[in-house]
Amino acid sequence: MLLTVRRLGEGGALLEAFTAAHGRHAGVAPGGGSRRMAPLLQPGAQLDLVWRARLESHTGTYRAELIRSRAAAIMSDGRALAAMQAAAALLRWLPEREPHPALYARTIEMADALGADPDWPRRYAAWELALLAELGFGLDLERCALTGAREDLAWISPRTGRAVTRAAGAPWADRLLPLPPFFLGLPGGDAAEGLRVTGHFLGAHAAAAFGHKGLPPARARLAQIFAAG
Repeated sequence: MLLTVRRLGEGGALLEAFTAAHGRHAGVAPGGGSRRMAPLLQPGAQLDLVWRARLESHTGTYRAELIRSRAAAIMSDGRALAAMQAAAALLRWLPEREPHPALYARTIEMADALGADPDWPRRYAAWELALLAELGFGLDLERCALTGAREDLAWISPRTGRAVTRAAGAPWADRLLPLPPFFLGLPGGDAAEGLRVTGHFLGAHAAAAFGHKGLPPARARLAQIFAAG
């Protein structure tokens, strides 16, 4: 899946893609910046990529053929476009050429849902939850950190990422994050709640570990869009 496109030289383009076997991977596409190819090489596009390089350490070149464009569904929904841009920016935090097959599969499912599935906002928020786990900052939502109970989990500690039951967390409710029920596979909760949780852990915990000062601007814009309703 294509993440970014940057014009390079006379008609070329530097493509960065998220792949099943090689993770985040870049390559130069000769002709990728041409008028013919530009409409096809849009972030979110599913591509058949053939990479060639003299040495593994080289950037190399891509031969790119379009398998499926998601532009129609994404471009017709401003929120879906913002979500795709946020996802692409966050995936660039992954170490280059490090495979993440489970996250790749979830990313394709999420991208297919954007603008097409009415429930795509919550699916996107759940995708960020999975991304946190891949980055090494997964949340522990199995049981209450204070009592060990598995029922009526309603809060998340912003420091530890562990769940807390409604009753046990009540005295510290103003310092805890609400736990969206859909993060537990239950009905209820909305995407804005989910993005507040994942945004906190991405910005306050994961960002520094990967050399960033905070959330990517594209992700911050997405949160603002959902917060505004």
